[in-house]
Amino acid sequence: MSKIDTRWIREDEPLLDAALALRAGQVVAFPTETVYGLGADAMNEDAVRAIYSAKGRPSDNPLIVHIYPGFDIRRVVQSVPAKAQRLMDAFWPGPLTLILPRREDVPYVTTGGLETVGLRMPSHPKAMELLRLADVPVAAPSANRSGRPSPTTASHVWEDMQGRIYAIVDGGPCEVGLESTIIDVTGDVPLLLRPGGITLEMLRSVVGDVEVEPSVAKGLAISKEEHPRAPGMKYRHYAPKGALVLLKGSDGSKTRYLAEHLPDVHGKAGVLASSEWIAYMRRVMDLSAVHIEDLGSRTQPDIMARRLFGALRNFDENACTDIFGEALQEDGLFMAMMNRMRRAASGVILSVDPES
Repeated sequence: MSKIDTRWIREDEPLLDAALALRAGQVVAFPTETVYGLGADAMNEDAVRAIYSAKGRPSDNPLIVHIYPGFDIRRVVQSVPAKAQRLMDAFWPGPLTLILPRREDVPYVTTGGLETVGLRMPSHPKAMELLRLADVPVAAPSANRSGRPSPTTASHVWEDMQGRIYAIVDGGPCEVGLESTIIDVTGDVPLLLRPGGITLEMLRSVVGDVEVEPSVAKGLAISKEEHPRAPGMKYRHYAPKGALVLLKGSDGSKTRYLAEHLPDVHGKAGVLASSEWIAYMRRVMDLSAVHIEDLGSRTQPDIMARRLFGALRNFDENACTDIFGEALQEDGLFMAMMNRMRRAASGVILSVDPES
C-alpha cells in the first residue's frame, strides 16, 4: 500500500477533523478503555477493506462495530434479545461486545461473512466524542499489525500504523489494557467467546447461565477449517517475536526451572512475572542478564492486565529471544489474561512442580 502522511492528534486537540475523516471513508485510530482501535465507517465497504489492508488482517476475521450513547442500534442490528438488553443496561458504556443478528445492509466485509455483528459502546471519553461527531457506526479492531500485541498507548499505534492510516487520536494509556469481553447472545444460553474486563462471574450475575466456548479455556486458535464467530478466535495473536513459554507451579519450582534453563538460552532471556515471583527470584539467583517485565502484584489483577500488552512489546524492543512467563490462576480477570498469554505462547504451558 502507498505511504500516507499520518496525523497524530494530541490529547488537547479537537476531534472534528478525525470525525469528518471517518465519515469520508478514512481510517482513524482512536483510544478506548480496552485498547486502541483502528476505526472506519462500518457501512462503507471500501473503508472497511482499508482496515484489513492496514493491519494485514485475514478477511474472514470479523470486526467489532463501535457506537456512542444515544445511537440507534437498530441501524446495525435486527433485534435485541432480552438478555442482551440486560447486559447493555448493566455494562454499557464499557468493555463488553455483544454478538447480535446483523441488519441486511451491514456489509459482509464488516462481519467477516457472518449473519451476526459484534456491537459495543466504549466508555473512553475521546472514543465517545469521536463516535458522536462522526455519527456513523465504526468498525474497529485493535490498532496493531496482525499478530502483534494489541496497542495500549498512541505510541504503540504509531509503531505499527504510521504511514498506513489517516490519523491517530491520542487519548493516553488505556485503562483496562485487554480487548473487550465478547458474548454471543443470539442463542437461548449466552456463549462467552472472548474473556475480558467484564468477567464471566459478572456476566452470570446479570443473566444467569453463561456457557464458555471451549477454545477460550485452552487459549488456542480454532481449526483452520472453522469460521471465527468473533475476533481473535482463529489466528496467531498477541505474540512477541521471541519464543514464550508459560511456567505453572510454585515460585520455588518456577525459579528452579528458570535457573536450570537460562544457560541454554543463546540470545537474550526475558521474564514475564508477578511482583511476588520476581521478589522470590531476586532472593535466590542473579537476574542481571535477564530482561524482566514486572506486571504487578497478584492481588491487583487490574494493574497486571493493564501492563500485559506493553510488556510483550517491550520484549521485542529488548530483542529477547527466549521468554519465560508466569502462568496465572484462571478466574476473574486472570481468565482474560491467561487467554491472551496462552495465545502468545502458542499454548505452551509447562507444569514445573515436582509432583506434577
